[in-house]
Amino acid sequence: MAGGISIHAVDVSSGRPAQGLRVEIWRTEPVATRIAEGRLGSNGQLDDPVVGGSGIEAGEYEVRFHLGEFFAGGAGASFLTVAPFRFRIEEVDEHFHLPMKFTRWGYSLFRGA
Repeated sequence: MAGGISIHAVDVSSGRPAQGLRVEIWRTEPVATRIAEGRLGSNGQLDDPVVGGSGIEAGEYEVRFHLGEFFAGGAGASFLTVAPFRFRIEEVDEHFHLPMKFTRWGYSLFRGA
């Protein structure tokens, strides 16, 4: 897949995709602009035109994972509220896949293949 930003999140404490987790994707320069927002589907992935490259330009980006909301109403409050991930895109034809593994206490996030 050429271009775009894709997200796949898994709640490792339950071993399930993070269905319903709200995420926002922002281009942070030159002016902060939200380019995508949505909730992850049953497969733990974001279904948005940004996945195919819509709205992607060279620059800095931030994805915000709203983990506090995700765990609200469950057994025990979440230690984490919003987990941000900042990165730079220089080549807009490259695809940026961001797999996230998390619990209510911590997370791991990186650029995947």
